Amino acid sequence: MKTLEPKVYIVGAGPGDPELITVKGSNILKNADLVLYTDSLVNDELIATAKPEAEVLQSSGMDLEQQVELMCTAVRAGRSVARVHTGDPAMYGAILEQMVLLKQQGVQYEIIPGVSSVFASAAALGAELTVPELTQTVILTRAEGRTPVPEREKLRDLASHHCTVALFLSATLAKKVVVEFLAAGWSEDTPVAVVQRATWPDQKIVRTTLANLAADLRAAGITMHAMILAGWALDPDLVNRDAHRSKLYDKSFTHGYRKGVRSGE
Repeated sequence: MKTLEPKVYIVGAGPGDPELITVKGSNILKNADLVLYTDSLVNDELIATAKPEAEVLQSSGMDLEQQVELMCTAVRAGRSVARVHTGDPAMYGAILEQMVLLKQQGVQYEIIPGVSSVFASAAALGAELTVPELTQTVILTRAEGRTPVPEREKLRDLASHHCTVALFLSATLAKKVVVEFLAAGWSEDTPVAVVQRATWPDQKIVRTTLANLAADLRAAGITMHAMILAGWALDPDLVNRDAHRSKLYDKSFTHGYRKGVRSGE
């Protein structure tokens, strides 16, 4: 058993599948003295790997100050803390507010990245989000609901780039999403894919178009824990066409590791 330094480790647990945590994150979870986890989103099978003597607590019933007080008390007592978040903590993880208070208290912390639900969803769909000559940009955002977004990040403006867009926390706002994308010039037949609870045993996938997004989500009963991916990179027919090849493996393309061969040589 590895002894961890007494500090707070903010660990990304991955999207749901207990095997989709990093080796480093898993080692911290297995050796931490206090495990505080997002119980509504993190797989219990993963939390069960904590050492038997660890104190394991759920964070859903605590406010921010209660969580930070617990973590600070533990670290000052010479204990290590695994603060376990779903997916990758950097994406809608609400970790900045924790870090601010930890720093004010003089308590050290370290962030351990995890597999984000956006990439788990792409994997579940068998999709590449950046397709040569189709789109080379992915925008990660959410629709504006009760929590506002900055004025320069309105969905209509972001959608005007016509690249792949990944929407977190937006399943209940599907109608608004459609309105904003259409206003940005997207066609009604633009492919959209929705993955609910990516990598969990009850994972659900809905493939649709922009025009049918709201109706299909309603029919599937999807209102939460869903990733919406939109854009022509989500066209399932792409895998049936020998197009959009990258330059990286083009035999005529020269780069630092291989000299390209021209046709006829």
